[in-house]
Amino acid sequence: MSLNHRIILSATLVLVIFITLTALALERAFSDSAESALQDKMTSQLFALMAAAEVGDEGLIMPTDELDALLGLPSSGVYAFITSNSGEIVWQSSSALGANPPPPVTLGRGEKRVLKTSVNNSGYLTLAYGVNWAPDADALALTFNMSTDLKSLDKQIYRYRATLWGWLLAMALLLLISQALILRWGLSPLRRVGDELSQIENGHKETIEEEYPREIIRLTDNINILLEHEREHKARYRNALGDLAHSLKTPLAVLQSSLTGKDQATVNAFEEQIKRMNTIVEYQLQRAATAGSSGIGHYVEVEGAVTRLTDSLLKVYSDRQYIIEVNVDPSLMFKGDEGDLLEILGNLLDNAFKWCRQRIEINAVQQGKKLNLRIEDDGPGMKAEQVEQLLRRGVRADEAMPGHGIGLSIVQNIVRAYRGSLEIEKSELGGVSVTIVL
Repeated sequence: MSLNHRIILSATLVLVIFITLTALALERAFSDSAESALQDKMTSQLFALMAAAEVGDEGLIMPTDELDALLGLPSSGVYAFITSNSGEIVWQSSSALGANPPPPVTLGRGEKRVLKTSVNNSGYLTLAYGVNWAPDADALALTFNMSTDLKSLDKQIYRYRATLWGWLLAMALLLLISQALILRWGLSPLRRVGDELSQIENGHKETIEEEYPREIIRLTDNINILLEHEREHKARYRNALGDLAHSLKTPLAVLQSSLTGKDQATVNAFEEQIKRMNTIVEYQLQRAATAGSSGIGHYVEVEGAVTRLTDSLLKVYSDRQYIIEVNVDPSLMFKGDEGDLLEILGNLLDNAFKWCRQRIEINAVQQGKKLNLRIEDDGPGMKAEQVEQLLRRGVRADEAMPGHGIGLSIVQNIVRAYRGSLEIEKSELGGVSVTIVL
């Protein structure tokens, strides 16, 4: 996951949690405030009802006109009841006619209660207050009830909730878009660094050239220093190896020329040692040259390398007829040093030309970020126990064949330098199949 995606995802998660908690808190505050306002209104209505009531010799006397228009409107959603201490309804508002409000409650003197009830899936808020109407022994105990349908309150809360969530979601979307634009602008230097590194990797540039903010300027400077050191180190390495090879060539030639006139036994002994010295020098030089190859900025056409080598080997082994099948996509590229690829293919193809009867197959495919090379022949093959021995320096399958016995060992060193793998097994053609993964 990219850095930009991580930041956006983290910010989105934090924003969702924050908005959800904020919306719940605001909705709860609004609901409590609306319900409190409704209770205050009902309390005023209840006290107005108590003020209008009178107690005479015949009991409770209520005015003929309703105190509130809603109390006089049938099924209006606002209902008033007055009950005796026995629970009997001694008075009810006209709005209760034909309606099914919650039953009134009976309370003791000075007792006040707020109730939430449900009747036929409809919610009601009831405010009840118990009083003794006169202070003497014949005081009349009454309970005044005021009930209100909560549909209007629920509708008000629903509208508030819809408006609240709509605005919060719109603000969240605006914040996320703003943050995405800010992140894109803020992280643009890192994207430019990535683009320049890709160009360096593809060989289009040698260093990071653009100017960057001070937070990443040390990074780009150090990358440039590392690239420069890598190039200088590789150049010094190759120059030193070339000088070493050139320096050893002359003493070996002098030793070989000084054998003129010597007896055959001495000549054979010296030639064997000189040959061994040549083999050791060639192996060690090749091993040093391929250790730690970086391949930065280098791409090699695999088909072109295979074609050049097979054409050369057909001239070397012109005394025989070969059938060569090459299955390589012309667009297939090897990311690394051309010399390393030619060394691998050269050694493997040379062995195939030496040992095959007639047929050689060369296959190369791209598997993800890996290059898979396979070379097969129809030769006599080899036993399983010979494979490990052939990967040792100086070991040869047949001493009658020309060579130094270091080809597969060199190939193995190069493969290890590219963190790859080498596998030798029996080919379906009858001979040997060598598979290289780089």
